Amino acid sequence: MTETQSDGAFVAFERVQKSYDGETLVVKDLNLAMPKGEFLTMLGPSGSGKTTCLMMLAGFETATHGEIRLGGKGINNIPPHKRGIGMVFQNYALFPHMTVAENLSFPLEVRKMPKAERKAKVERALDMVQMSAFGGRRPAQLSGGQQQRIALARALVFEPELVLMDEPLGALDKQLREHMQYEIKHLHDRLGVTVVYVTHDQSEALTMSDRIAVFNDGVVQQLAPPEVLYEKPDNAFVAGFIGENNRLEGRVTAIEGEEAVVEIDGQASVRASAIACGGAGERTLLSIRPERVILGDTGAPNALSGKVVELIYLGDHIRCRMEVAGHDDFIVKIPNSHAHAALTVGETTPIGWQTDDCRALDAA
Repeated sequence: MTETQSDGAFVAFERVQKSYDGETLVVKDLNLAMPKGEFLTMLGPSGSGKTTCLMMLAGFETATHGEIRLGGKGINNIPPHKRGIGMVFQNYALFPHMTVAENLSFPLEVRKMPKAERKAKVERALDMVQMSAFGGRRPAQLSGGQQQRIALARALVFEPELVLMDEPLGALDKQLREHMQYEIKHLHDRLGVTVVYVTHDQSEALTMSDRIAVFNDGVVQQLAPPEVLYEKPDNAFVAGFIGENNRLEGRVTAIEGEEAVVEIDGQASVRASAIACGGAGERTLLSIRPERVILGDTGAPNALSGKVVELIYLGDHIRCRMEVAGHDDFIVKIPNSHAHAALTVGETTPIGWQTDDCRALDAA
């Protein structure tokens, strides 16, 4: 389902705009459609509009213009508590005076569910997040990771069709955060619930999502599965925001079919996939992933030389910073294997890459 095909979508934003002051648009003409059961991440820097979109979907913010639909029905005028949406926040938002079981039971009580049914659903939700033994504790007696599990269970306990998560792992340490990413992903796979997840962490988005909407300045720059965003960014912003990326500025000298011939500021001429560059004479930005750069005289179509500026050992790979075509921040990732090239600082070595691994993007 594409960005604009909202027919039959479970969640749909149709020409949605949001302004807080009547002048500046925080979200600009958003068209976004999601099928049921998808895990979609809204990714972008602070102020890009992603959290505002989540809050409009939840009902905590009102769209200035446009329509938001859930299950084919417009929900702009439906209050948050009647939308049937589960929510998970970074600060957990658990009631401190209630036990874990009481926290989970609360959304079921609000829905006037019978006591026996509430008890069964609470037990099932606690089991789902491997917290069955903690029902009698209060939130203050739990670690951060345990509290986040309970917040997740509370969002799922009434079996909503849609769960919204706003930076839910932001307060956790790196190791626990990575563990919880897999737990949430596995829960999603098992339950088939639709998830809209907001984060500014691109590795988190790549790990968890079916698709990612990359936001910048209130606009979705690209909407695609993780591997497409990483391997085939549509523009310079997406290339720079998703993963590590080498950027070489140059000028297009020719367009030959789907390839651009680019002169890197008088230093070298290379071939790249013509993605978002203009014609001959136009400025462009070349994007090459560090792991796609080949060391040594390999016969690759784009052959240059690089001077080693810095070598950093990172366990599974060596991060080599080089001076290439007048740029001293060109990164090459060398796998840490017995066959890896032994380099020394100050050494000059041939490097190259395949044309398909280099994308000519907008100069902005």
